[in-house]
Amino acid sequence: MKEQTNIPTGKVERAGRFVTTGLKVGTNYIKHYTRKLMDPTITKEALHQENAEDIYETLSNLKGSALKVAQMLSMDRGMLPKAYSERFAMSQYSAPPLSGPLVVNTFVKTLGKTPAQLYDKFDMKASNAASIGQVHRAEKNGQQLAVKIQYPGVASSVKSDLRIVKPFAMRIVGMSEVDMDKYFDEIETKLLEETDYDLELRRSQELSARCAHIPNLVFPKYYPEMSSDRIITMDWLNGKHLKEFLETNPSQEIRNRIGQALWDFYQFQVHSLRKVHADPHPGNFLLREDGSVGIFDFGCVKEVPEDFYENYFLLTDKEVLKNEARRKEIYMNLEMIHPSDTEKEITFFSGLFQEMIRLMTHPFTVERFDFGNEAYFNEIYAYMDYLANLKEVRDSKVARGSRHSLYINRTYFGLYSMLSDLKADVITGQQRIRELAK
Repeated sequence: MKEQTNIPTGKVERAGRFVTTGLKVGTNYIKHYTRKLMDPTITKEALHQENAEDIYETLSNLKGSALKVAQMLSMDRGMLPKAYSERFAMSQYSAPPLSGPLVVNTFVKTLGKTPAQLYDKFDMKASNAASIGQVHRAEKNGQQLAVKIQYPGVASSVKSDLRIVKPFAMRIVGMSEVDMDKYFDEIETKLLEETDYDLELRRSQELSARCAHIPNLVFPKYYPEMSSDRIITMDWLNGKHLKEFLETNPSQEIRNRIGQALWDFYQFQVHSLRKVHADPHPGNFLLREDGSVGIFDFGCVKEVPEDFYENYFLLTDKEVLKNEARRKEIYMNLEMIHPSDTEKEITFFSGLFQEMIRLMTHPFTVERFDFGNEAYFNEIYAYMDYLANLKEVRDSKVARGSRHSLYINRTYFGLYSMLSDLKADVITGQQRIRELAK
């Protein structure tokens, strides 16, 4: 893959790249409709492919928040045309890497030494490159290391990038202005945290230690003395990303073991720690032949407020939800319905949420769940499509759902997606969650 020798860091230059891409996309539409006049059977697939290529090329070269949004969108199945989701998924671990001189410059600026002075060996070619940083292999005293290096200008461009990306995100997923405004601060806060490698290092050490007892999880050791605000040095973990791992045709037993480890990892964090690794895309996990999972990258961690936690997980209790008054109270507490809603709106949206909750919380209400059940996920996607096409939902003038739900929902959606790809059969019942809490 071709390396980048520079990254645009100025607001004007970065905005200019988006304008240029917008013109390319417009030209693609003109070409598509011209071809369609000649051949009415032509579908939009080719158009989506061209647009996805042009948009991804721009985002991958800008890096930072712009590319992170693409990464987030790639996880939302059913929300994007296939061409977009497949192309944007590359941002999880295979964006164009930085060139050697930029890497060395980052070391000298933040640690006062070159890689050659810090490590016995350092591979100048990046092993993988994502939205916020890239990873290099190194060696020190015989220990294999992974060195994560943040791209230049990422932290300083978060706010301006989000202002530019906001209209694009609204159009591509159909998100309204009011929804985006409500969640904008949450997104910005999390992205700024992801650029703070000192914070990530502390969280990585804390959460790795507190989750170390969970079976079949492997965490790297971190090295603060070889880390900085833009560099993190940790042990190298062996394993394969999800797509590559599945190509090895692992047994159902191994799939189940990995699925159980992932389920346990997330339930323990949420229910016992009230903070969770909130970036569950496949690029952050390494799956191994023995059924263990290597976990790293605690840049995005969502701390869960107690009142939100209590109300959110009351939604998994069937007995509580049978009480209409109590259910309405929970919906109010979670900002799913509002005091300004009319009785008609309360009835309408409560009905929609009740069905959505029934679908999404089903794994919590049974002792074990087969995430290979395609009918279950098809039902979820069909219901999401149904909601997206409802006029009442599209025309709603209020954002429905607490800002805290944004990353918690994203976390569970990402977890469900990975478990679905694994086709894992997992123990999910409340007893398992209680055991983990002990």
